[in-house]
Amino acid sequence: MSNPPPRANFIARLFNVQPHEAGAVVAGLSLFFLLFTGYFMLRPVRETMGVAGGVDNLQWLFTGTFIATLLAMPLFGWLAARASRRRILPWTFGFFASNLIVFALLFLWRADDVWIARAFYIWLSVFNLLSISLAWSVLADLFAVNQAKRLFALMAGGASLGGLVGPLLGTLLVEPLGHAGLVFLSAAFLVGSIFATVWLQHWRDRQPLRANDVAARARPLGGNPFAGATAVFKSPYLMVIALFVVLLASVSTFLYFEQARLVAEHFPDKTRQTQVFGTIDTIVQSLAILTQIFITGQVARKLGVGVLLVVVPIVTAAGFLWLALAPTFAVFAVVMVVRRAGEYALVRPGREMLYTVVGDEEKYKAKNFNDTVVYRGADALSGWVKAALDHIAQQPALAMFIGAGIALVWAGTGGWLGRAQHRRELATPEPVPPAHVAPAKP
Repeated sequence: MSNPPPRANFIARLFNVQPHEAGAVVAGLSLFFLLFTGYFMLRPVRETMGVAGGVDNLQWLFTGTFIATLLAMPLFGWLAARASRRRILPWTFGFFASNLIVFALLFLWRADDVWIARAFYIWLSVFNLLSISLAWSVLADLFAVNQAKRLFALMAGGASLGGLVGPLLGTLLVEPLGHAGLVFLSAAFLVGSIFATVWLQHWRDRQPLRANDVAARARPLGGNPFAGATAVFKSPYLMVIALFVVLLASVSTFLYFEQARLVAEHFPDKTRQTQVFGTIDTIVQSLAILTQIFITGQVARKLGVGVLLVVVPIVTAAGFLWLALAPTFAVFAVVMVVRRAGEYALVRPGREMLYTVVGDEEKYKAKNFNDTVVYRGADALSGWVKAALDHIAQQPALAMFIGAGIALVWAGTGGWLGRAQHRRELATPEPVPPAHVAPAKP
């Protein structure tokens, strides 16, 4: 067999990718790129829909999202128990793509209907967490722990690239295509992500982690629709991950409410609001992708997962204090950009690495319970808390001080999880591939 060209060797060393992993990295990156491009085209539309329903009603939208998530999770649990692991994502994404087509037709029919706007806001909020969580479940299922530390951040770069392209497309196309056209286009991107996932599954079939790997992924997980919740409540490790998610969601919600309030005050026009939201997303993803490609993987390998989970909460606490002292749109924009870029580049890959040391059922069911029901429940609760604080104090400083305290607890929880993940990694033997497959180098 001929040796790879020097340029290929240089690229492999630069990104720490083994030759047999290159195709999988491209497929994983494409999966996230297509998924996030479609979602981030619609994210500014969702924010505009939320403002259209009234900034004072956002807590109701968060509550509606939580209720919709509670209804969706047993359905997903039923599918995960009966479909083979390799088919869970294609079937789920196919269903979501059909939903998007229905919403596009509704927007063409009644573009200014506030109840359709609210339904879309809730639907996209459920779709967002469930689809992203499921994509990460597939990667946690297909890659060993040592591969995850090297490759997850690189593949997450596809998410940031999609998060960069999506807002640009949304900002440029919202006027000529309208909201309905953006929704149709997003459905096409979602279908494309299904094909990337199918290719990734076939790659792992050719290079199985274990002797029974292919057969195991062809079997359903079994269990009942509520197995994800029971698995979380039975495991202290998964319970602390749930707490981490609650704190993350609470911090995000406090900042989200400030975003809605400030944008509504400064930009009353709907098209302008969509463009402002898209611009913020573009800046966030530009910073995130550079961090993911060149920094995150190195930090994870050399300093451990815990560092990824602690840095952003500490910086966020400082940002809350800054906002309490200077509650302007310019300051908010800086804090929001840094917090979100850090979450995508550091916290998200680190959080997904936590699931590489749990069982197959936990990777799909417990993970999705934490990422959806727990997250949206924290969203709803913290939304009401934020609204109550604003009503009582009549100014946002109190909520910002409380947000700083929550962020510090979030940092402590991330440090504990990093240590616990490392202990589990040391106690977990490396998978043994079949004899005819060369094992991956660490």
